Amino acid sequence: MARRILKTRVTHLEMTERLVHAVPMPVSYKLALMRASKISLPFYRFLYEQVGKSHHWAMRRDVDDATLAAMIHRDNVEIHVLYVDGSPGGFFEIVIDEETRIAEILYFGLVPEFQGLGLARFFLNEAILTAWMGDPEKIRIETNTLDSPRALQLYQRMGFRPVSFADAEIEAWD
Repeated sequence: MARRILKTRVTHLEMTERLVHAVPMPVSYKLALMRASKISLPFYRFLYEQVGKSHHWAMRRDVDDATLAAMIHRDNVEIHVLYVDGSPGGFFEIVIDEETRIAEILYFGLVPEFQGLGLARFFLNEAILTAWMGDPEKIRIETNTLDSPRALQLYQRMGFRPVSFADAEIEAWD
């Protein structure tokens, strides 16, 4: 069966100054944010699918275990998992390039059941604070038109500025 190809517009954003946002932890839920050191591959795949399937994330969808482990278990990669009332609610993954002093929030998102509940701003703020802890000169993040329609607005409200755009084709996650 032929796979469906989707066209999307990618926006690359950067933050070059540490902005101090006081984003309080939402009190409607019991939240825990934990770094997942050497995250298990099945759990990573679960999070990746739960968060990324509806947005057609493709980069790590079909990689074998050895390749995936090599990508996510590097010393310069941090993966943090948000738990909401005891359930995995989302994750972010940061890659820090010490040579260029650039931190990239490579993946960021919430599981669909926890979207629209006022958690994204708090969670993104935590990702930004974590990225700045690596003392980079700037932080990068990208989004595209297949992501949440509110993602670009949220990133800009939190201090990211668009620096470039690109058109891309992504294989649909059917």
